[in-house]
Amino acid sequence: MSLRAVLFDMDGTLVDTEELWWEACAAVAGELGVELTGTDGEAVLGRPVEHTAAHLVRRARSGHGRGPGTPAVDRAETVEKTREAGTAETAETTEPAERVETVAARLTDAFAERVAAGVTPLPGALRLLDGLGAAGVPIALVSASPRRIVDIVLRTVGAGRFRLVVAAEDAGRAKPAPDPYLRAAAGLGVEPGDCVAVEDSPTGIAAARTAGCRVVAVSSHRPGTAQSLPAGPGAAPYDVAMTVESLEQVDLSTLRLLAAGRSR
Repeated sequence: MSLRAVLFDMDGTLVDTEELWWEACAAVAGELGVELTGTDGEAVLGRPVEHTAAHLVRRARSGHGRGPGTPAVDRAETVEKTREAGTAETAETTEPAERVETVAARLTDAFAERVAAGVTPLPGALRLLDGLGAAGVPIALVSASPRRIVDIVLRTVGAGRFRLVVAAEDAGRAKPAPDPYLRAAAGLGVEPGDCVAVEDSPTGIAAARTAGCRVVAVSSHRPGTAQSLPAGPGAAPYDVAMTVESLEQVDLSTLRLLAAGRSR
């Protein structure tokens, strides 16, 4: 295939926001009498805000709010557990919808406050975006974050760098379902199979692969991720075309080779 478009995840791929999200989750959890530990990673990292809210409500209701460890101590363990969780489906919840919505709104507020204070583009991100733009390659941002958060981040990254932005409200099902990537490809007028997606989590990788995109996985800017994502083309279990430690290792020629089914 030829490279018709590049589709980028946002949090943890283009900008360093994961720590801010963890801090927001920990703050809201504390308001509910819950202390996050490494065992909470699957429910709070790389998941829709509603999933995280339901998890926190469930923890608070169960009466097991406090547990061993602290967010700082369990940080690397949390990320690794999230990687190992792979493409697990979002857990269903029987928690009251109104309560979950309230906590989800509080999570979004807490995250927005932290993101508004400033976010940092990850190494190589802006260079890669500008290189693709100069070559006329269409770029879409495909994020699981709410539009409110995406718009704040775009003040730093630059909305003009993207031909299309897909936020949480714009697709039917959230990642790991393929809907966000299918929506992005359709919006750009290209086939998913002619796109390369750039992702950093198993949830996002699953979404992009199910949509039919080839995937570049960015692994090592978080603690433990170099060990948690596979190395090499087509490595199991995520079937990525390429794994890199930083976007500094990716350029237009790299993406064109991957789109053509080759690697350097």
